[in-house]
Amino acid sequence: MVFSSIIFMFTFLPIILVTYYLSPRKLRNFILLLGSLVFYAWGEPVYIILMILTIVINYVLALLIKKQKGRRKKCIFILTLVLNVGMLGVFKYYDFIVGNINSIFSLDIQYNNLSLPIGISFYTFQTISYIVDVYLNKVEVQKNIISFATYISMFPQLVAGPIVKYTDINDKLEKRKESIDEFGYGVERFITGLGKKVLLANNIGYLWSVISVLDINNISVATSWIGIAAYTFQIYFDFSGYSDMAIGLGHMFGFTFKENFKYPYIARSVTEFWRRWHISLSTWFKEYIYIPFGGNREGIKKQCRNLMIVWTLTGLWHGASYNFIIWGMYYGVILIIEKFIIGRYIKNLPTIFRRIYTLVIVMVGWVFFGMNTLYEALNYLKVMFFISSNSIIDDTALYYLSTNIILFIILIMASTPIPAYIVKKVKSYNSIICYTMIGTVNVLILIIATAYLLSSTYNPFIYFRF
Repeated sequence: MVFSSIIFMFTFLPIILVTYYLSPRKLRNFILLLGSLVFYAWGEPVYIILMILTIVINYVLALLIKKQKGRRKKCIFILTLVLNVGMLGVFKYYDFIVGNINSIFSLDIQYNNLSLPIGISFYTFQTISYIVDVYLNKVEVQKNIISFATYISMFPQLVAGPIVKYTDINDKLEKRKESIDEFGYGVERFITGLGKKVLLANNIGYLWSVISVLDINNISVATSWIGIAAYTFQIYFDFSGYSDMAIGLGHMFGFTFKENFKYPYIARSVTEFWRRWHISLSTWFKEYIYIPFGGNREGIKKQCRNLMIVWTLTGLWHGASYNFIIWGMYYGVILIIEKFIIGRYIKNLPTIFRRIYTLVIVMVGWVFFGMNTLYEALNYLKVMFFISSNSIIDDTALYYLSTNIILFIILIMASTPIPAYIVKKVKSYNSIICYTMIGTVNVLILIIATAYLLSSTYNPFIYFRF
C-alpha cells in the first residue's frame, strides 16, 4: 500500500484517523501502532513477523544496555548492532554476495533470491540510531513497549522515510498536542506531496521509462540528455513528494518530522546538494559513521578515508548492486575533490555556472541509479558525452522535447522555492479570499491526482526498492 493509492487515501487513512481521534489519548499510540502494523502487513504479510521480532528484541536489549555497566554493557551493545546489521545484510546483500562468489570462483552455492522487506533499510537505521543513543546516554531508554513499537513502525515514515531519530520525537511519543491548525497543515502538505508524486513525477517518469529501453546504439546524444533530465526530475518529485506526504501525515497525528529535501537542484556545489537532498540519510551517516570515525578532526588522508567509507556505505544502503556501489564511490571522490582541491575556485564562479556544474555532476550520478546494470549505465554515459558514433540530435529528440517542453518548464519552476514563496505571500495577506484560493487549489490538486490514479496504471515509487 502506497500513499498515492486510492485504497490508502479513501479507505485506510480515513479509518485510522477517525479511530485515532475517537480514542482516549492514552490509547492513541496503540491505535497508531495497530494501524501501522496493518499498513505494513498489507504489502508484507510475511515480513510483519520480522518487524515485530525486531521491535521486541531491540526493546529488550536496549533495557539491558541501560541496566548494565562497563564491559557487559558494551558487549550487549555490540550484540544488538550485529543483530540489526546482520538482519539487514542477510535480506539485502546475501544474494548479491553469494552470486558474486559463484561468479568469481565458478561455484554453485545455492541461494534463495530473498525478497527485500519493504522499508527495512529505513526502520533498521532508526533502530540503530536509538540503540546507539541509549548506549551513549543521549536519551533515556523507552520503557513502554507500545511507545517504542510506535516509533519503529509508525506508518507515515515506515517504508520510505524520512529517517526519524528517536531524539527528534521522543517527547511527542508520550505527550503531544494535536490541533486543527496542525491537522490542516498536515492535509495541505500531504496534498502538495501527492501532486508532486502523481502529477509531476509520474508524468515525467513515463518519458524516462520510454527512453531508457530504447536501443542504446540508436539514440542520439540529445535524446540521452532528455532522458536523464526526465529521470532527474522524476526521482526528485517522486521521493520529495513521498517525504512531503509523510511529513503531512505526521502532522495529522501530532508529530513533526524534520524536512528531508530543501530544493537540492538549486545547489551551487555537490557538497551543498547533499545538504539539501535526503537530509535524514546524510545526517544519519554523518552522526553515526563519519563523526565516530574522526570526521574532520584528523588529517587530510583520514578525512578522505572517512568520506570514502561513508559514501561507499551510502551507495550500499541504496542496494546490493555495483551500480549503487559505484554511485556512492563516485560521490565520495567528487566531494573529496571539492573539499580539498576545487572548492575554493568554484565559489568564485558566477552562480549560474556553479548550478550547471552541480546539475551535470548529479545527472551523471543518476545514470547509475536509473539503469539496471553497470554495463548499461556506462554505455548510456558514452552516448551522453560523445564517446560513441551516435548522432548528436535526431527527430526522436525533437519529438520528445517538443511534446514535453511545457512539463519541463513546470518541473524547473517547481524545483525552486518560487511556488512556496508565492503561497507564503498569499497567506501573508491573511484574508478569507486568499485562504479560499489556496484551499481551492489544494482541492483541485486532490481531484486531478485522484482522477489520474483512477485512469492510469503507471504509478511507480522508486525508493520502495531501498
